[in-house]
Amino acid sequence: MAAKNKPAQTDTAKRPVDIYFDKYAESHQNKTNELIHWICVPTIVFSLLGLIWAIPFPHLNFLGQYNGFLNWASFLIAFSIYYYYKLSPILSYFMLLIVFGFTYMIIVLEQWAKTGGPALWLSCLVLFVAAWIGQFIGHKIEGKKPSFFDDIKFLLIGPVWLLHFILIRLKIRY
Repeated sequence: MAAKNKPAQTDTAKRPVDIYFDKYAESHQNKTNELIHWICVPTIVFSLLGLIWAIPFPHLNFLGQYNGFLNWASFLIAFSIYYYYKLSPILSYFMLLIVFGFTYMIIVLEQWAKTGGPALWLSCLVLFVAAWIGQFIGHKIEGKKPSFFDDIKFLLIGPVWLLHFILIRLKIRY
């Protein structure tokens, strides 16, 4: 019986995260579009967290004074960080630090709303819409449709795709 020809596994086999980054990069070649992404992708992540944070969450007495910190955004954060962890633990750790910064800014916006500023959901909605308009302008300039039209996972890949460039510049292996 003849042995089946199987391709040999090599050390240069790409990790899933690198395959996603390569595919994502295909529709992000134009420098203007890339610059727009550096502004709009973090803004979308921040504003989406803020919008979900603003959705009323049941009061849980056992949390005491920390009740406001467990909300629907907590579940989005947990899911996203777990997904990133499966792709690359290092990327997930750095993304978690960024999310901590975003949650701090969301809490500041909540406090501002309590002192007469705009409601959290309104501030975040304005940012969300403006950032998506920017994204679509960037893709119009690029001349290619956004990656997430092919695969919804690319909505999650965008933030870590940007983060991986920072880690490369800092010479941190991800």
